[in-house]
Amino acid sequence: MAQPVQDNAICDAVELLKDNGFDGLAEAVTVLLNTAMVAERSEHLGARPYERSERRSGYANGFKDKTVKTRLGALQLKVPQTRDCEFYPQSLEKGLRSERALLLSIAEMYVQGVSTRRVKKIVEELCGMDVSSTQVSRAASQLDELLADWRERELGVYRYIVLDARYEKVRQGGQVLDAAVLIACGVGADGQRDILGCSVSLSEAEVHWRAFLTSLKDRGLYGIELIASDAHVGLQAARKAVFPSVPWQRCQFHLQQNAGQYVPSVSMRIPVAGDIRAIFNAPDRHEAERLLEKFIERYQAKAPKLATWAEEALPQGFTVFGLPASHRRRLRTTNLIERVNQEIKRRTRVARLFPNEASCLRLVSAVLMEIAEDWQTADKRYVTFGEESAVEG
Repeated sequence: MAQPVQDNAICDAVELLKDNGFDGLAEAVTVLLNTAMVAERSEHLGARPYERSERRSGYANGFKDKTVKTRLGALQLKVPQTRDCEFYPQSLEKGLRSERALLLSIAEMYVQGVSTRRVKKIVEELCGMDVSSTQVSRAASQLDELLADWRERELGVYRYIVLDARYEKVRQGGQVLDAAVLIACGVGADGQRDILGCSVSLSEAEVHWRAFLTSLKDRGLYGIELIASDAHVGLQAARKAVFPSVPWQRCQFHLQQNAGQYVPSVSMRIPVAGDIRAIFNAPDRHEAERLLEKFIERYQAKAPKLATWAEEALPQGFTVFGLPASHRRRLRTTNLIERVNQEIKRRTRVARLFPNEASCLRLVSAVLMEIAEDWQTADKRYVTFGEESAVEG
């Protein structure tokens, strides 16, 4: 019975869009979300409404009206209830954390008097009301507690770690500064991706990276067999201090980009890029080292700075050859975290300027928490671990 009900909801949503276009978008989303929540309740109870089933673990108890303010406007939802009051639809909760964080970030700008006409307009459109500093403070406190619990949770074994930083504009002392957002992603022993944590500071210096990596270790992170990252100076110093014995893989994509700085002429860029790709695509480390020697010989005379740089830098991208072949494509670059950064950028560009570091950390944490939940519930594993050791020395 559940499938026809869901099909009817889809048909209703389509009709709303056909009849009203974009004006019907909020109502269409309301129909679909209400249906999704009912389906989730049925799954929670182990049975559909009025169904007799040995799997049934409880009973439905009607609905509770709830108005949710979103970027589509106010949605009039009917939240399914259960008799034991232990059910709350995750389909509703997951999307609201980042929404609330975004609104709070913009609201803080408005309340603290740093808003432009554009920000004021966004606040009016998204919040739908004037906000006071007391309202913002109360809401921020509730959300911050939830996000802090997530950032400070116990970790455990993560065999691969990927580290990176991005920057957001933050106002401090009447100035607009670049705050570094440090992010750590990991691949657990089960082969699933996860986001281990994040930190926001006005510096990407070693002291910030060291404090961040130390906090991960203090939360129980262990069993790391590979760390992948770019060659940030502060990150490298901190990595060596906190995880000195863990092998490091320098991002091959960034290495290829860095090589461009040492190519003396435009005509050489394409052949140089092709040669570096061939090195990284070698079937094993021995062949990669052989191709690197040929590369150095080829460019020693006509591009000596490139040859010198390649001899020192390119082997930093060879660590991945110690992994099982099926894992190399995943860990040869920092693409895992680059895609996370793209999602953060998509969500933070609305705010543009954060009133303080706490506001930036709030929104970033909410977005990362949602991504982590999606990863952890994915059907397909990011990598599959066999019986062999992940790093072969």
